[in-house]
Amino acid sequence: MPVEYLKKASMTSRSDASDTTKIVQDILNTIEAGGDAAALEYAAKFDKYDGTIVLTDEEIEAAAAQVPEKLKRDIEFAHANVKRFAETQKQTCTDVQIEIVPGLIAGQKSIPVKTAGCYIPGGRYAHIASAIMTVTTAKVAGCENIVACSPPRPGVGINPAIVYAAKVCGADKILAMGGVQGVAAMTFGLFGLPKANILVGPGNQFVAEAKRILFGRVGIDMIAGPTDSLILADATADPEVVAADLVGQAEHGYNSPVWLVTDTRSLAEEVMQLVPKLIDDLPEVNRENATAAWRDYAEVILCDNREEMATVSDNYAPEHLTVQAANLDWWLGRLACYGSLFLGEETTVAFGDKASGTNHVLPTSGAATYTGGLSVHKFMKIVTWQRATREGARPVAEATARISRLEGMEGHARTADIRLRKYFPEETFDLSSDA
Repeated sequence: MPVEYLKKASMTSRSDASDTTKIVQDILNTIEAGGDAAALEYAAKFDKYDGTIVLTDEEIEAAAAQVPEKLKRDIEFAHANVKRFAETQKQTCTDVQIEIVPGLIAGQKSIPVKTAGCYIPGGRYAHIASAIMTVTTAKVAGCENIVACSPPRPGVGINPAIVYAAKVCGADKILAMGGVQGVAAMTFGLFGLPKANILVGPGNQFVAEAKRILFGRVGIDMIAGPTDSLILADATADPEVVAADLVGQAEHGYNSPVWLVTDTRSLAEEVMQLVPKLIDDLPEVNRENATAAWRDYAEVILCDNREEMATVSDNYAPEHLTVQAANLDWWLGRLACYGSLFLGEETTVAFGDKASGTNHVLPTSGAATYTGGLSVHKFMKIVTWQRATREGARPVAEATARISRLEGMEGHARTADIRLRKYFPEETFDLSSDA
C-alpha cells in the first residue's frame, strides 16, 4: 500500500522564501564600488560594531584568555578529530599519470586553491564547530591563506571561543564582520586581505544569497537552505532516543524540517506524543524554534517495510540521515542520497555537528541527490596535463584533424595538420572529414 503520513508538513523549506536577491545585490554592488569604507558603513548598520575589523595577534590572545580551559580542551579534541578525518580524505587526492597510447602521457594533479574564506555564524548561536569544520579542512587541503569571518556582537566583538577555535585550527586572519558585508570583504579582498578563491560555511538567507550571486567569481561549497534531518527507525528503536534526536535538530531554526520514517506504527505514535513534551522542556530560546519546526515542517511517515523506508529516504535526500534499525550494514549498502549518515543509536547528528570528525557543512533541500558536503576536495582543483612524443602525437593529430573538420572547426584541424607536416614531412595523410 502507499506510504501513510501520520503527520504531514504544512510548509516546506521554500514556503517562506523571501526575495532577498535585490537587497543582497545592492549591498554587494555598493561595497564593491566603495571598498573598505562602504563595508564599514554596513558593519555599523547591521553588526552595530565599531571595533577592530581584522583582529590583531594581541586581540586574539586576549580572546583566548577568556575561554575556559575545559572548553579549550573540547575544541582541541574536535579539531584533532576533524583534522584526522580530513587528512585521510586528502590521501584520496592523488596525482596520477597514464600512457594513453604509446608515446602519449596524460596526468592529473590536485592543487589547493590559494585563499579560502570561511564564514562562521555567530548570531543566535555561537557556531564554534563551524570554525573547526571549515578552517581545519582548508588548512589540511593546503590553502596558503585562510580568512575566518564571523559577526561581532555590539560592544563585544566575536565570541572568544570562535576566535580561539579559528586560530587553533589554522586561520591566518580573523575578520570581525557579519552578513553580506563579511562575505563581500572576503570576496573583494578588503582591509588588506587576499581575495578569496572559495567561500565556505553556513549562514542565514542573506549570506547564502550573497554566495549564490558571487558564485562564478569565486567558488562556494554549496547553496544551502535550512538544515534538515531524517530518522529511519524500526521496531528495535528506542522512542525516547528517536524523539530526542528529532527535537535536537528542530531547534536549529523555525523552518528546519525533521522527518521520521518508520515501519512501526506504535513507535511513530509514541514519538509523536513525546516530542512536544521534550520541546516544552527546552530553554525558551530553543523552544521557540523547535516548536515552529515541529508544528509546520515535521513529518512522520509510515511504510510497509525497510525497502519502502529506504526509497522514501532517498527521495527526501536529507542533509542528515540517522538509522536506528536492525542490520545496519544493509542500510549502509542500500541508502544512496544523504549528506552524512549516522548508523545506530550510538551515534547521532550532534556528534557529527560538533566533534566526531566528519564535516557538518552538508547539502540541504534535497541537494544530496547530486553532491556531498564540505571536504578537502572542495578546496582542491583537480587539473590535468599531457605530453607526447612525435610518434605518440601522430594518431591523435590525425583523429583530431578529421573530427574538427567534421565539426566545421577548420582552425582546430590545421593545428593538427601543421604538426603532421612538420614531424612526418615524407608522408601523406588523409585528413578530410569525408566518410
